[in-house]
Amino acid sequence: MDEGEVHAWFATLEAAPEEIDRFRGLLAADELARADRFHFDRDRNRYIAGRGILRTLLASYLRADAKALSFIYGEHGKPGLPAGDLRFNLSHSHGHALYAFTQGREIGCDIEMLRGDVLRERIAERFFSPAETAALMALPPQQRTQGFFNCWTRKEAWIKARSHGMSIPLDSFDVTLAPGEPARLLAVRPDVAEASRWTLHALDAPEGFAAAIAVEGEPVRIVARDFT
Repeated sequence: MDEGEVHAWFATLEAAPEEIDRFRGLLAADELARADRFHFDRDRNRYIAGRGILRTLLASYLRADAKALSFIYGEHGKPGLPAGDLRFNLSHSHGHALYAFTQGREIGCDIEMLRGDVLRERIAERFFSPAETAALMALPPQQRTQGFFNCWTRKEAWIKARSHGMSIPLDSFDVTLAPGEPARLLAVRPDVAEASRWTLHALDAPEGFAAAIAVEGEPVRIVARDFT
């Protein structure tokens, strides 16, 4: 991977039983313990697939044994590697996952299924900034689901890149959201210079999903692939 690249991988977490067995064999003891706490087989298998795919991708970048990899976790649970410049983040929604990798820059990603039953306007008024809420309400009704999830994934990606979890109020910064409008971090309060430190990218997600990446620094080249 070149230093100026971000690699994005889309994957399905609906794996065949033999694949689940293979992925399970890659997991560490703490991951296996967490997997076994899931009540439903579907949720357990999706978690195993998600961690197995992460380990498989990391091993390919690091030229390492997938099972031998170890992770560290930030204060708000963001995973990382104990050494080296490779940075990564992951997100999953309704059986689909997004993984993002880059060198020497902080990175965050988010994928969400487009759900028409979400109370968009009520959630926006409670959590989005006034500028974002106004931009959402200005969209034609048929575009508001896409606009809402454009906003949500871009916000989540940036918060995850900052490694602050939900300790950053969602209404303390503005992002673009209109369908077809380039993804941008428009403003951060109270630090007005913070917005210029980050680049947002909207991704061509699988049908029925929205996805975004936030990466530290100047614009980079996005290389998107499907994990098969």
